[in-house]
Amino acid sequence: MIDPPRFESRMSDAEGLMWRMEKDPYLSSTFANVTILDRAPDMDLLRSRMARTALVVPRLRQRVLPAPANMAPPIWVEDPNFELDHHLRHIALPKPASLRRLLDYATLVAADPFDRTRPLWQFVVVDGLPKGRAALIQKLHHTIADGEASVRLSMQFLDLERDAPEPPPVDPESIDVGHEAVEPGSAEAIRDLIAGSIRLPLGLVRQLRDLVADPGQLPSAGSAAVETVRGLITQLAEVDGARSPLWTTRSLRRRLEVLRVPLDDTRAAAKRLGGSLNTAFITAAAHGAADYHRELGLPVEELRASMAVSTRTDQSGANAFSLARLLVPTGDLPISERFTRIHEASQQARSSGSVANLESLAALASSLPTSLLTRVARQQAQTIDFATSNVRAAPIPLYVAGAQILENYPVGPLAGVAFNLTLLSYHGSLDMGLNIDAAAIAEPERLRRNIERAFAALIAA
Repeated sequence: MIDPPRFESRMSDAEGLMWRMEKDPYLSSTFANVTILDRAPDMDLLRSRMARTALVVPRLRQRVLPAPANMAPPIWVEDPNFELDHHLRHIALPKPASLRRLLDYATLVAADPFDRTRPLWQFVVVDGLPKGRAALIQKLHHTIADGEASVRLSMQFLDLERDAPEPPPVDPESIDVGHEAVEPGSAEAIRDLIAGSIRLPLGLVRQLRDLVADPGQLPSAGSAAVETVRGLITQLAEVDGARSPLWTTRSLRRRLEVLRVPLDDTRAAAKRLGGSLNTAFITAAAHGAADYHRELGLPVEELRASMAVSTRTDQSGANAFSLARLLVPTGDLPISERFTRIHEASQQARSSGSVANLESLAALASSLPTSLLTRVARQQAQTIDFATSNVRAAPIPLYVAGAQILENYPVGPLAGVAFNLTLLSYHGSLDMGLNIDAAAIAEPERLRRNIERAFAALIAA
């Protein structure tokens, strides 16, 4: 069995920033996964495996303890009221069940805010799908893990064969949680919070606030404040709005579509065209978006996309990614030419200052009010048309509590964009979740079909 990811007792600055920004529901960072199973899992076995996983991965039984006045990132503490049955649930869809009903239900599960007084995860087993199939909806808060770390975490309860032997029992006393466990509200917890809170001199904090409010003061500011703010100003320099003439409205209404394409054929097509699988992925999203606008009579020459870029260098459970923004061509182009131009744009975005170093930017979170952070984040979200993320998973069949995983659709957070297309490679397929703001995109099925056709065109190119 793969070793579980190791977690720190305190959130990183970036994780603390995500936690605080959720005061604005448009900026929720929760993500999910809709896993289609060939049959209903053995619930007793699944419950046993998740109980063991919660021991091996202490983060699953911890809750968040914020710092006083948000002066530092929150810490994770044991939840004295942890109940596995609150996080692992079992339902059946009403008849006639269908994939559409499952996706609509999964959308509600993913959009439902977490109870912030409890651990930030939830699994729902869904029975009643056609052909005797079932599903597992896995919902996780982004402060627990990013896509790569969550895949590693899932290997604690997944198996390589249907009738896999049970893993050895775990002695709770042998678990190394990486820090001394503290009770919420205890003196140790408060001291830990305060110890990490006083990270910037009060005078510098005031100057940072003033500089963010009025960057024109930079030439006369102290060097420490200038260096701290410079990275933020670089990222905020882009204030041009998103480019779509159709996707101008944002809401909390969600629609989930799913699609899957063959991995090997897509990878081979990308290689023939001189780029990577990730370039093929973004190209298909852009090509589908271009066709969507053209079919509805409002063609657009370019859209602005964001892509998640992994910065992981170890096997820790901490989030390790940055975001790159790039303008993708959506004019009337052959898909091979679109691929070449997006390949060049993504290479440039990765190597230039357009990649946002989340840790550097988030370091300011402790010195800025939450209202300002959410306002800035909303402003930046309004410059993006759509988001993409590519996560690599298992190339072989996997099983959960005796049921085989057939399809595995990720649901990425929207955070203010029109749609998020997230890809999870699994057993020879590219499984994709298309999470849509239903107020922005009036015809979600059309967009999904167009992206599917774009992949087909890429493979044939």
